[in-house]
Amino acid sequence: MALLAQKEGKTTFPLEKFYVEREKNRISILSKFTFGLSTGVGNTFFSHQLPGFSIYQISGQAPVLFDTQGLDLTTPPTIADLNKANRFTNWVNDASATNSVISGTDVIDVNTAAFKGNGNALNIPLKLTVHYEYKQFRIGAGYSYELMSLGSFKIASSDKSYTLSPTSTLGFMSKYFGLLGYSFYRIDKYLLTVDANIGNFSPGSNFNNALIQKSLYYNLGLTIEKDFSEYFKVFARPSLELKSYALAVGGKSIDHSMNAIYLNVGVTYRIPELPRCYNKDCRIQINHAHGNKEYRSRSHKIYEKQNPSYGENDPVLIKYKGKNKRKLNPY
Repeated sequence: MALLAQKEGKTTFPLEKFYVEREKNRISILSKFTFGLSTGVGNTFFSHQLPGFSIYQISGQAPVLFDTQGLDLTTPPTIADLNKANRFTNWVNDASATNSVISGTDVIDVNTAAFKGNGNALNIPLKLTVHYEYKQFRIGAGYSYELMSLGSFKIASSDKSYTLSPTSTLGFMSKYFGLLGYSFYRIDKYLLTVDANIGNFSPGSNFNNALIQKSLYYNLGLTIEKDFSEYFKVFARPSLELKSYALAVGGKSIDHSMNAIYLNVGVTYRIPELPRCYNKDCRIQINHAHGNKEYRSRSHKIYEKQNPSYGENDPVLIKYKGKNKRKLNPY
């Protein structure tokens, strides 16, 4: 028998007749990527300064910005001076000019001091991402589409303040970005990752984009993930965002800072490498083969943490769960 099995140290018994050679699985390239979907809430902090401009206000009306170029401000400007100047009723999301003639009884206040403005906007984002993971590193891309609602702006000098209400306060901002991340700490089912989104943004249809020159935007965040399985996770991501734009106003421009803070919550999903086992009666909890093809367990749910090498990581066995727990003899 030994002579049949071995000859000069080599196996001569035809083992391939007893063991099926497994076919290599065709793994979809998409299974190498993780897809994310999130929403949340944010607040944009607008701020700008108004060098070369001053403000006047007519009783019962909104403040008006006027260009001080060519005016001698050593003395207060006259009504005739104001009527000749370039004047604007909105200088946040559009350069809305006014050509209405001012009479001597209209103006109640003319202030030529240095001004700066501050305001807020509410943001509600819907964000899609896709990234590839290599060890602790992540690289990917994404798109964010978010509702932005502009609030009132406080325009103030050293001793006076005005309230500006921009026109077309409601709009949708879009962003395209690249994603970089590094996972630096894990505890049980929780993973912490620092990441950055860097890309372009468009403030939306309620901004006059023809008059706007935008910067890149930089979003820095901390992603806190909880594993429900190797395929499915939930996460929260607080972040800080830096961006700005310049709005052309007459022959000049006003630089606006629109930094923001966000809190996103969402889910990520990765497509499994193996198809689900076709046999409805199969209860194997590890990756396994039927014939010459390999499958993942039918018990390997996307919302339960499991190890595909040895089955479900759960202190309660399947035979004690669900309808099985009513059996007198679970075996």
